[in-house]
Amino acid sequence: MKQQPSRREFLRTGAAAALSILSRRVKGATIEAASPGELDFPVIDFHAHPFEGNVPLERIIEVAKGRGVKLGVVDHGGFSLRLASDEALKQYIAKLAGYPVYKGMQAEGLDWMKCFSKKVVAQLDYVLSDAMIFPEKDGRRVRLWTPEAQIEDKQDFMERYVAFNVQVISEEPIDIFANPTYLPEALAAEYDVLWTKARMMKVIEAAKKHGVAIEINSRFNIPSLAFLRIAKEAGTKFSFGSNLRDEDVGKLDYSVKMAKELGLTRKDMFMPAPASSKPILRRTFASKLKFDDGRPKEYAAAHPASGLVRWKES
Repeated sequence: MKQQPSRREFLRTGAAAALSILSRRVKGATIEAASPGELDFPVIDFHAHPFEGNVPLERIIEVAKGRGVKLGVVDHGGFSLRLASDEALKQYIAKLAGYPVYKGMQAEGLDWMKCFSKKVVAQLDYVLSDAMIFPEKDGRRVRLWTPEAQIEDKQDFMERYVAFNVQVISEEPIDIFANPTYLPEALAAEYDVLWTKARMMKVIEAAKKHGVAIEINSRFNIPSLAFLRIAKEAGTKFSFGSNLRDEDVGKLDYSVKMAKELGLTRKDMFMPAPASSKPILRRTFASKLKFDDGRPKEYAAAHPASGLVRWKES
């Protein structure tokens, strides 16, 4: 049985087919290079993956600076990942201490908080997460960027997927919701049909309620301008993200283009909270899982690999 790519492998391969479909969805197809100099706020790539490649961080910072972009560096955190303990997270923070970058983590799995103490997570500038590892009805954790994502009923998938987006935003102590509105390759061409206004509103309202910034992602050219207009009207904050590695880090053409289309200003943009006000410290979390398929909550406790186990405050 062929092993499906991890997130790190996904970053290396580029997922060219999915990217092509998503790019064609954007009117005009080609996103022209946009100058960040016309914006009234510092342009920051909060979704940079310099440790996924072989180019030294010093060089990546230099290239991004040439583009007028400052970096927010993230590495993957959660069970069985590179950052999976307080000690690993402290080493990562120390490694970045001498560089002019924001220190972040891309959290994975609904139970990533169990890996760390709140005090150590609060030493990060920010945490971002997404809904791309999707819990199926049978308990499997499906990586939506791989062929694991077999969609039989599009509408049923979208209803459950939107609910999961809301769940991630509502129940995890994150600063940024990354890769928003991402769809598996099989559905990407129907983006504008499947992402109805009602579905958009559910995600946007959750982000607004919990103070989570919406990423404008320049790798997949998402969310759509329609989504972003509704989000701006709702008063959500935004961040920019390339979700790229090596010397492609800091390529934010779509992010900048959307910011100009929307007239975003400094007040609309995410900036890291003070150490004493991080989401990991100010938000209270408890198990609130509801299973649409009727399984009892005891299922989660008996199946930790399903990703359905929630963190509870001690």
